[in-house]
Amino acid sequence: MPARRPEIVDVPEMNFIAVRGKGDPNEEEGEYKEAMNLLYGIAYTIKMSKKGDRRIEGYFDYVVPPLEGFWWQEETSGVDYAHKEEFNWISVIRLPDFVKKEDFNWAVREATVKKKTDFSKVEFLTIKEGLCVQCMHVGPYDDEPETVRMMDEFIEQQGYVNDLNDTRRHHEIYLSDARKTDPAKLKTVIRHPIKKNQ
Repeated sequence: MPARRPEIVDVPEMNFIAVRGKGDPNEEEGEYKEAMNLLYGIAYTIKMSKKGDRRIEGYFDYVVPPLEGFWWQEETSGVDYAHKEEFNWISVIRLPDFVKKEDFNWAVREATVKKKTDFSKVEFLTIKEGLCVQCMHVGPYDDEPETVRMMDEFIEQQGYVNDLNDTRRHHEIYLSDARKTDPAKLKTVIRHPIKKNQ
């Protein structure tokens, strides 16, 4: 759990349930809302496998991890919150280490049949973020630029620069349910890739 001041971390390789999309996440019937249903459909199919016939090797009961998102806009450095309709995103939920690709594939088949929903947009995604700066942001998402500014000042003091590019993205981890939480109390981890300033 990061503090409300920036810190440097080295993030190891992890596996995720992922859905890619475009557009404003606040759009009522948009792709983002659909992505949430797909992600949680698979996440809970895996979690509840213990109640069915599927035996996942190494399974232990766990809490489904928080929703996360990787965000970018074409030809924009960082994130422009004034133009959310131009967002590209990958929404993800981390998988426990014991979940292998074949377990994920089973969950997609199982959820497709049980929920009568097309889960073909869902993918098994491995990400190794590596060296990053991160910070806890408390408050509305639109106020994130202030936290990002603080992170940028911190890494400059430490001899690093941002390394946002086509493969390393602006990353948010949502520790609050935006539907039920006062915007002033929303907790979001912001993480940016960095590299040594040459």
